[in-house]
Amino acid sequence: MTVATLHLSTSSASELESDVLVIGVVKTDSGPKLVDASPELSSFEQSLSVIGATGAADELYRIPATGIAAPAVAFIGLGDTSPSAESLRYAAGSAARQLRGAAHIALALGAESADDTLAVLEGAAIGAYSYDAYRSTPPEAEKSQASSITVLSPVSDASLIERASIIAHATHVTRDLVNEAPRELYPATFADRASELAALDNVEVEVFAEKELEEGGFGGILGVGQGSTRGPRLVKISYTPSNAAKHLALVGKGITFDSGGLSLKPGLSMIGMKFDMSGAATVMAVVEACAKLGTNVRLTAWLCLAENMPSGSAIRPNDVLTIRGGKTVEVLNTDAEGRLVMADGLVAASEENPDAIVDIATLTGAAVVALGNRYAGAMGDKALVNQVVATADRVGEPFWPMPISPELRPLLASDIADIANIKPGNTAGGMLIAAAFLKDFVGKRADSTETIPWAHIDIAGPSDNRGGGWGYVGKGATGIGVRTLIELAEEFSRP
Repeated sequence: MTVATLHLSTSSASELESDVLVIGVVKTDSGPKLVDASPELSSFEQSLSVIGATGAADELYRIPATGIAAPAVAFIGLGDTSPSAESLRYAAGSAARQLRGAAHIALALGAESADDTLAVLEGAAIGAYSYDAYRSTPPEAEKSQASSITVLSPVSDASLIERASIIAHATHVTRDLVNEAPRELYPATFADRASELAALDNVEVEVFAEKELEEGGFGGILGVGQGSTRGPRLVKISYTPSNAAKHLALVGKGITFDSGGLSLKPGLSMIGMKFDMSGAATVMAVVEACAKLGTNVRLTAWLCLAENMPSGSAIRPNDVLTIRGGKTVEVLNTDAEGRLVMADGLVAASEENPDAIVDIATLTGAAVVALGNRYAGAMGDKALVNQVVATADRVGEPFWPMPISPELRPLLASDIADIANIKPGNTAGGMLIAAAFLKDFVGKRADSTETIPWAHIDIAGPSDNRGGGWGYVGKGATGIGVRTLIELAEEFSRP
């Protein structure tokens, strides 16, 4: 995985040398218009209607060019006449994703401010992604994406390039891990990858293998992982800058493959279950990015890693697991395993008394039914959920607040244990019931009866794009949540 090399230029678009010059197009009442109105490019505007361009999002047209330094131009739709930072990010990513065979592209999208310039850099770097690890031969040059991207802007600030590159790297790391085959990415190898972060300043990594998990009472992770020949792990990644005033804990679901266990999934439903570790990949990448950015907040990421497999040693329906801290769970469906490993992570995170806990997981198929394939559901403490959703909106990630209504927790009553992991036969509000289960494991503030602020993010739908590409999102792993959690961590770093 490599991130395209990013550049800024204050040159005119017509003079900039590149393989393809990408020009933004907006919709107007009088037809499509170029955002760059320089005389050297005016002739191209006359071509827009002829080639069918309208300025709609994701609309890309590429034609040969004369009279400018680049041998070709591409027109990318920006939508409205007054593009926002997100529409610029989206268009830049869409162009970088769709353009093939151009090693160096230049983007003239009308970015004027630092925020707009960062959005274009970020979108282009995220969009120029492909996963070719399992191809027998590398993609041909005419099918490869740009390795060098120049953004035209009056803002010449190298820190914007650094920030965009770090954020794109974090997104690509998440995508790479999620795309990797489960034969190669399993709890132990995932933990090895996470351990590499210890080379960063102010970062420590602790790995809990089976012995440490047993000694620590992590019954959820051990129970889910006991059906696999490849044992579970809990990874704690701590980023502790010297003067941090606040502490944000992140908990990520890391089921490296989910067969459903003895409550076995149908064959078709198992395809894509390598994506069930998206949450753990996300929180790992967020800590790495924040450490590189020097974000002044203490971060602790808990990666709850297990492989959910059927075997003679697997947990059975009606087994009872003891979660860290002593609460017992009757397992009525082994395919509702994510909440079991997350329970251990939430208890462990709570024990350190952070200012807030955010967990992220591909937790329920019900989230897809409720919100579709692009929106993530956010549940939990109302103020923190609203903050998370507002943050996601600001960086262009689609999140939606959902309730945990009081009638849900009684549905999880068990005849023999403290709580059951599902309500058998219930088909209503599955995403919300899963959140109600998790809420039981969020601890209290130190010396207080007040619960630690907590938000749960269900990314079961948008973590994996199985359809056509859009914006900076291609097929496969999307990396959703990375940018939101980086931005949230930065909010916590401010006085």
